[in-house]
Amino acid sequence: MLGDKDAIATVGVKDLEAAREFYGGKLGLQSAGPDEPGTIGYKSGNSALLVYESQFAGTNKATAVTWIVGDVDQEVHALKAKGISFEHYDDLPDTRLEGDVHVSGEMRVAWFKDPDGNIHALVTGR
Repeated sequence: MLGDKDAIATVGVKDLEAAREFYGGKLGLQSAGPDEPGTIGYKSGNSALLVYESQFAGTNKATAVTWIVGDVDQEVHALKAKGISFEHYDDLPDTRLEGDVHVSGEMRVAWFKDPDGNIHALVTGR
């Protein structure tokens, strides 16, 4: 069944060129091309991300993609230097905010949005 198959994250966007600048330029993802019409494929570590044109882009109110990183604070700093703004959520139980990073126990997480409002997260590695 699917338990031993690879999966990819899929994110709808309204403007592929704006998405290319954000995902490739700001996030530093490498193209997995060749792209099909209306899509851009990216490589992210050992994973993949497919960005595609959709009229429903940005309508998901939950996290669309999560990156497991070793040092959330370092990634936040690097992305802020590229102009990325981070979200702050005040209603998370047992969580405090340290700058742009939400802390709950040993977990550190930061959220940001792409140009269409799709929510992305950075979380501490294991």
